[in-house]
Amino acid sequence: MLILGLCGSLRRHSYNRRLLKAAARGLPDDVKLDIFNGLAEIPPYNDDLEAPETVVVLRQALAAASAVLVATPEYNASVPGHLKNALDWASRPWPYNCLRGKPSAVIGASTGLFGAIWAQAEVRKVLNTIGARVVDEELPVGQVDSVFDEEGGLRDPGLRAKLADVLNQLITLV
Repeated sequence: MLILGLCGSLRRHSYNRRLLKAAARGLPDDVKLDIFNGLAEIPPYNDDLEAPETVVVLRQALAAASAVLVATPEYNASVPGHLKNALDWASRPWPYNCLRGKPSAVIGASTGLFGAIWAQAEVRKVLNTIGARVVDEELPVGQVDSVFDEEGGLRDPGLRAKLADVLNQLITLV
């Protein structure tokens, strides 16, 4: 089984990318998580244009995956614009898009106290509207600058258990 990870942060060493990598470490042997690395190249959504190659690659990666795991920061109490933009492109053509019926989950991390909770809710709302089957669970990882150990795992056993629960729910949806 393949889970496609979408990181809502474009920073190379983002905490949300680290969160996706921590998620990959906790998966069963028969499940693989690949992180999509092309969100920065996707142009602004424009329904007047035919999908450019970068969008075609995104759509193909989403279609090939058994499930999607989004890890997002929170920008101004909402979804990072480039992540929303990518989901807008993926939502076409309606209603037969590559996310329709796709098992999906959303997690998030931020340096603040709330762990991107509002952004997670917004991404789940967008995915539901697109037609994905979304795990109704969140994983807010706040004050993220101190939560990872030297190997990239989550230090807190409660956070590890919550992440494992979200992943199990996602795998069960598949």
